[in-house]
Amino acid sequence: MTSLTANPVLLTQRRIWIIFSALIAGMLLSSLDQTIVSTAMPTIVGQLGGVEHQAWITTAYLLATTIVMPIYGKFGDVLGRRNLFLIAIALFTLASVGCAFAGNFWMFVVFRAIQGLGGGGLMILSQAIIADIVPASERGKYMGPLGGIFGLSAVAGPLLGGYFVDHMTWQWAFYINIPVGIIAFAIAWFTLTIPTHKAAKRIDIAGVVLLSIATTCLIFFTDFGGNKDHGWGALETWAWGAGLLIAAAAFVWVESRAEDPIIPLSLFRNPIFLNTTAIGFTLGLGMFAAIAFVPTFLQMASGTSAAVSGLLMIPMMVGMLGTSISSGIIVSKTGRYKMFPIIGTLVTAGSMLAMTTLTATTPIWLICVYLFFFGAGLGLIMQIMVLVVQNAVPPTEVGTATSTNNYFREVGASLGVAIFGVMFTTRLSDNLLGVFTKSGADPSAAEQATKTLDPSILADLPETVRDGIVNAYADSLAPVFWYLIPFLLIAFVLSLFLKEIPLSHESGMVARGEAIDGEEALEAERALLAEKRGEKVPEPQGEKVGTSTGATPLP
Repeated sequence: MTSLTANPVLLTQRRIWIIFSALIAGMLLSSLDQTIVSTAMPTIVGQLGGVEHQAWITTAYLLATTIVMPIYGKFGDVLGRRNLFLIAIALFTLASVGCAFAGNFWMFVVFRAIQGLGGGGLMILSQAIIADIVPASERGKYMGPLGGIFGLSAVAGPLLGGYFVDHMTWQWAFYINIPVGIIAFAIAWFTLTIPTHKAAKRIDIAGVVLLSIATTCLIFFTDFGGNKDHGWGALETWAWGAGLLIAAAAFVWVESRAEDPIIPLSLFRNPIFLNTTAIGFTLGLGMFAAIAFVPTFLQMASGTSAAVSGLLMIPMMVGMLGTSISSGIIVSKTGRYKMFPIIGTLVTAGSMLAMTTLTATTPIWLICVYLFFFGAGLGLIMQIMVLVVQNAVPPTEVGTATSTNNYFREVGASLGVAIFGVMFTTRLSDNLLGVFTKSGADPSAAEQATKTLDPSILADLPETVRDGIVNAYADSLAPVFWYLIPFLLIAFVLSLFLKEIPLSHESGMVARGEAIDGEEALEAERALLAEKRGEKVPEPQGEKVGTSTGATPLP
């Protein structure tokens, strides 16, 4: 029997759902902000005077988010997750205020980076806190909605961003975060009673620094490689690549000697962790690249604004929400999870194969069907992988394992978007140049037209030119999907070798002796309420509850 701390927390179902609402709000803050800025970005950079540097808005957020993921994961395991979660919410909310009131472009970029510092924590800590309060055997039904938040944000973000720009001001893309952040902070403050700790070993500062340097080099390596001003042949691009290799090698050397490494190398000797991390990396390569390029094609194919064309992504959201939630429920009922990544990778690869057939004449409804299955495939994989990772490591390493798995998925995403983005944009430029040249434009005018093409002007062009432009996008996108499919098939093969082990029936806090749950928690709560009313305290059933007055009651 696990020995209890002096004041164990009562994890009743009511408290779990209240905490879960704070985690949902935190995840919504982080995921929505990544997409809501996309449609508002042209207006933001136009008003703040940073059109030529607008890539920094995305790079600053991505860099900060990726760097802090392993840091939040490890520090959460060592110091406790409550205060870190509150800090992450506060950082994100205050940075949203800063973004809204930024007086110039670079001030805005700084606040976007600070948002990333909070956003990375919200993503990782939300997943780790669920492991603290809910056993792996029941966690699927909670992880499903958390995963579905990403699908919801993929559609709601661009729609909200477009609405704010068209009918209000771009600042509302950040004002909206403030009430959500305050509510999430208040709920977490009063209900998240996860104990804090003191670090028993020396904090791995050298590991934190080297990992941050390696991540920075990675982001700039992919950013420079995918940028037309530099490209993969530029010396400065490969200087960042060399920095990445040197920092990564130094990081591995330091971690092998650290007293308490930020990413223990022993994790990679765990076959389940290694397998799921490899699946996440290959999935990141294929998945995020597709998600990044499809909306652009939809916008051109439909001839509508980015905000309106975002409605065409709803089928993907519905597919992702449906399978993410249903697979989580099934895993909780059956305890079996191996079949979901196997089916999910096949469905995702199949939908991507279907999207290689896109042309100017492909009906919009058929594209929506492809997107539905694409989202459904992703929903079968994303959160199940997090659950599998958490179930494969001790409770003391849940945060570290969760953050490391997410980190490598982000690494895959960065590489995928950069590498395949160059393929797409290079081919697109050549195809569009051909379209405008055939329409009678001289070479210089045709080249200028490819740089200033706006979806809103498609309706004003001759039908042959319009169809040529849409075909140019389709012909440029189809080869990208062909290159992405092998990575999804690699993820499928890795899924076949995924070892299925029984799901734990103890939450992290219960395993560490910090909480009691189930009937024991209800029994202890009844005893506390009776004591407060001055009634006779009922005798505990059995010896597991301990003293009734030593527990932390529900708010």
